[in-house]
Amino acid sequence: MENKKRKSRLKRPTIGDWIIVVVMLVLIATCIFPVLNVVATSFSSPSAIMRQQVTLFPKIESVNDEGETEFPVGMRMEAYGDMINNSRFMRSLAWTALLTLISTVISLTMTVLCAYPLTYDKLKGRKIITLLIIFTMYFQAGLIPNYVLFFNLKILNTPLVLILPGMISVFLMIIMRKFFLGIPDSLKESAEIDGASPIKILVRIYLPLSTPALATLGLMYAVGRWNGFTDSLMFITDAAASKWHPIQHLLYNILQGTQGVETNLDPGSANLAHTRSVEAAAIVMAMVPILCVYPWLQKYFVHGVTLGAVKG
Repeated sequence: MENKKRKSRLKRPTIGDWIIVVVMLVLIATCIFPVLNVVATSFSSPSAIMRQQVTLFPKIESVNDEGETEFPVGMRMEAYGDMINNSRFMRSLAWTALLTLISTVISLTMTVLCAYPLTYDKLKGRKIITLLIIFTMYFQAGLIPNYVLFFNLKILNTPLVLILPGMISVFLMIIMRKFFLGIPDSLKESAEIDGASPIKILVRIYLPLSTPALATLGLMYAVGRWNGFTDSLMFITDAAASKWHPIQHLLYNILQGTQGVETNLDPGSANLAHTRSVEAAAIVMAMVPILCVYPWLQKYFVHGVTLGAVKG
């Protein structure tokens, strides 16, 4: 009887629920299909790419001794081999990984150091400081004033121009502050009674309890830095400083035709198709590192969602 009552209490799917499911499936397909097409292009034969026969699955074909087209089983890895042997691409990929790591660590540090003091009620001018910080989120100077500022600071065409301007996000700082405010004050008060300093309270109490928030914000900072290229495009214009271009800037140059792709084929339409395959392989190789971070941080997302569900 109890099982029947429980089943009767379960909400049956309504028409609105099915509409939501259909809309979400359409959105998911809209996001996934272009990625699958790029991956399929990177593994497909130049002849199939030339005839525009590649959709969601790789198409590999070859011509036998009799001139007939065959469709062998397997993956075509020549495009990935060309990109792995491309020293400029691999150097840019390694530099972007290092840049993302440094920027994420600095951004998280600055976010915590800005959000933590704003949780103290006894901080003088706390409301005014908060308003001034929020003001910068809605009103910004613009591109030209930023360029003049970076020029006066002498950080143009240097790695610092990719790190310093974006080392803190006001929006993410507010999220971090809200998370800190959700931690019970009794923990901080008991630590103060024991003689703990604010820095010790931050390191021993707040940071260990903020692992889900730090992981989430760290991923946001990392994804933003990995996918960013407009700052490099605007502020690293010297040819001698092109070694500081992140991977997305290099991909932009490749797709715009301003940066060539080294291939092993003779000039012609086949080489053009192979170039498209190499460009697709470069895009895939630029996506894979940041995609590998998501499964590693998935447990922190789940913990972060359920952290405030139960109050003791």
